[in-house]
Amino acid sequence: MKFDTPATANPTDRMKVLGKPLDRVDGKLKTTGTAHYAYERNDVAPNAAYGYIVGAAIAKGRIESIDTADAKAAPGVLAVVTYENAGKLGKAKNHTARMLAGPEVQHYDQAVAVVVAETFEQARAATKLLRVNYARAKGNFDLAASKASATKPKSGNPDTAVGDFAGAFAKAAVQVDERYTTPDQSHMMMEPHSTTAAWKDGKLTLWTSNQMIAWAVSDMSETLLLPKENIHVMSPYVGGGFGSKLWVRSDAVMAALGSRAIGGRPVKLALARPQVMNNTTHRPATIQRLRIGAQKDGKITAIAHESWSGDLPGGGPETAPNATRLLYAGANRMTATRLAVLDLPEGNAMRAPGEAVGLLALEAAMDELAEKLKMDPVQLRIVNDTQVDPEKPSRQFSQRDLVGCLKTGAERFGWNKRNAVPGQVRDGRWLVGMGMASAFRDNVTMKSGARVGIDKKGVVTVATDMTDIGTGSYTIIGQTVAEMMGVPMDKVVVLLGDSSFPASSGSGGQWGGNSSTAGVYAACMALRDSVARKLGFNSTDVVFEDGKVKSGNRSVSLAEAAGDAGISAEDTIEFGDLTKTYAQATFGAHFVEVGVDPATGEIRVRRMSGAFAAGRILNPKSARSQVIGAMTMGVGAALMEDAIVDTRFGYFVNHDLAEYHVPAHADIPMQDVFFMDELDEKSSPMKAKGIGELGLCGVGAAIANAVYNACGVRIREYPLTLDKVIGKMA
Repeated sequence: MKFDTPATANPTDRMKVLGKPLDRVDGKLKTTGTAHYAYERNDVAPNAAYGYIVGAAIAKGRIESIDTADAKAAPGVLAVVTYENAGKLGKAKNHTARMLAGPEVQHYDQAVAVVVAETFEQARAATKLLRVNYARAKGNFDLAASKASATKPKSGNPDTAVGDFAGAFAKAAVQVDERYTTPDQSHMMMEPHSTTAAWKDGKLTLWTSNQMIAWAVSDMSETLLLPKENIHVMSPYVGGGFGSKLWVRSDAVMAALGSRAIGGRPVKLALARPQVMNNTTHRPATIQRLRIGAQKDGKITAIAHESWSGDLPGGGPETAPNATRLLYAGANRMTATRLAVLDLPEGNAMRAPGEAVGLLALEAAMDELAEKLKMDPVQLRIVNDTQVDPEKPSRQFSQRDLVGCLKTGAERFGWNKRNAVPGQVRDGRWLVGMGMASAFRDNVTMKSGARVGIDKKGVVTVATDMTDIGTGSYTIIGQTVAEMMGVPMDKVVVLLGDSSFPASSGSGGQWGGNSSTAGVYAACMALRDSVARKLGFNSTDVVFEDGKVKSGNRSVSLAEAAGDAGISAEDTIEFGDLTKTYAQATFGAHFVEVGVDPATGEIRVRRMSGAFAAGRILNPKSARSQVIGAMTMGVGAALMEDAIVDTRFGYFVNHDLAEYHVPAHADIPMQDVFFMDELDEKSSPMKAKGIGELGLCGVGAAIANAVYNACGVRIREYPLTLDKVIGKMA
């Protein structure tokens, strides 16, 4: 099915099952421990051996020699695989660094070897016996020190310019010109990267923790130089990813090499938590400069956003200025992205790449502009709303209710009670302040397919390689099928995360829910047509409801229509050029109240509230869970998350959950989440958009703005730790 014209009335509009806050269908399996994750596949690999990765002890250089003799002789050891005996390997186009180092080392903790043994303990112990000699080379590990050498990225759209920014900024009545920094951050999902791998007759099976099944097959094919048809990837349950599992990592590759080395016997391999931080990917640090010029009435006349980040050679930038291109009006504008070469572990996608860090700067700068104007921050944003792409005014937004989010969020939060003068409100020992920020995330759609069938009992089964990374994919896909085929949820079976199923959009970029359900919609439409034709019904007036197919005065049960042989159909949604005609994005508004202890600099988030516009909400309960999780992640980004680089040796020092701090229950108050009533017919036949990353975008800036309102300290270097607060307290 090609989606190249806006959606009209269709079966999803009935909203008998869709739009209902149903419990997660996989909830019981997960809460009872009966959902099998990648490392737990004893059901299919009861005789598995265990692998443990040895990571490079240097950040850049070469391996001069590897002595494996003692490790091979250790108790229980079955094999030791290095670049010297792994066989010929390729490099997947999705990988900036190779998954197995040798002889070149590209970053600290890059996999150098895998030890395979009968038990996990034996494998881990034997890694200590490996002797690796390195020739260390000088590397670049400091973004600030490398900023001057940063260059314009060769791909993408790094620079934009409209009008005369420099001239308009110079003439602006009110100006903001500030520098903001964000640190390296780690995904820190609950389930580490994990794989169980096995070979049989030259074919590889992987049970792995991965967000994008079709990409995983391609990555493994390109790395192992193996035909795609010889690779079977399964990932029915994923314990979080946040972008770190968009592509296979060394756990999958090294488990596969380890299994092949011992004759195909299954090998389990999970990265230790320090390896998750240094061996996989992270969100790169940024240095950002925001310049905004406005008239005295608050209307922006000039806006510029420049950003610097770093990555390994061949990598890409953190696209922090992207949101600034679309969020506010202004005739004269420019954005620029620059990329430095850093020899740190790979920088790559982390929840809301670009917008998450870009809005930390932009929305803080907007607060500073509001203060200079002596204008309410909410009103400033309303004054600068636009219904067209500011860089391409001929391109209207498909749906844009930022103003509605701002007004609704402000009313629900009680924004009118805010004292605009910093440091004036106390609650006991706490200085109390309020802050707000806009939320913005681009709406991306991806090609997605599914197969749907009805059996002789009237049960409808849907199969697609879509993944559920804790987002509720099983449930909203089940709801889509139930709505489209007119059956209750207990008559729907959802099968996900298997490369033998039709290729889906996968989970990432906030595109998963909307795109995958649109693919299921397409398959259901094909199935409805097949059923109608089989029964001789007119497909234009056929109705599927109550487990029956109805047309005129005729009614046939789905079970009868399917017959003993059953009936199925498969289709794929392909998205046309509507994004060229219409700018598509999701919007919201965050409101936060914080307390600051003037004696210690401690910051406590007291209240959080948000209003969001993201098309049709397919399941309000799971959508709310996604947003409060994202808001919680925003608290971490604002107040604590900081992957600290040892700039001498090129690695992240605080590489575990003891020292890389993320929010705990005590850090998070009750969160109010409100979804605006919206349909977006230009987004997909589901009229939905993504929601999981929107809740992260802007919330950190809202916290920073609230801290300033509480105590008068403006911090532009995230995270806002107490030493920075105390250092600037009057």
